[in-house]
Amino acid sequence: MRGMNSDEDLKRLATQAGADLLDAERRLVTAESCTGGWVAKLLTDIAGSSAWYDGGVVAYSNTLKQSLLGVRPSTLASHGAVSEATAREMAIGALETLGGNIALAVTGIAGPAGAQPGKPVGTVWFGWAWKEGHEIETRVALETFTGDREAIRRQSVARALRELSQLQRQP
Repeated sequence: MRGMNSDEDLKRLATQAGADLLDAERRLVTAESCTGGWVAKLLTDIAGSSAWYDGGVVAYSNTLKQSLLGVRPSTLASHGAVSEATAREMAIGALETLGGNIALAVTGIAGPAGAQPGKPVGTVWFGWAWKEGHEIETRVALETFTGDREAIRRQSVARALRELSQLQRQP
């Protein structure tokens, strides 16, 4: 795919994120839903990624979000799988369950179906969690992307990796 978020662009973003993680001496874990492991695939395509990437979970169903990542049933009932609260809990759960010292989570509606009132196709929530001493810090972000399923997923992967790099460069 040429243009924005081409395979080459995504590879470049993943390579930069890996370099930034290595420089920051952090180890990443991932919790993916709508991206289906695409972030993990890009990261593990990089030779030497085991120096900064521990692994991840693809938790597509709510059942797995709960059992593998510790997302609370009350969060899913109150806010839904595509929400700020769920993205935050996925990131924290990945950090606590999988280890590492920084986590990335993605949950969204890639389409073409699945839209809900207030959550159109293209709604994607991101969560990042990291350890600062004995505390866990978090950041979340919401994006509404346009395009078909693949375009939404590509934009989601790119956004997740860009923010991951930016987090590593902060003091």
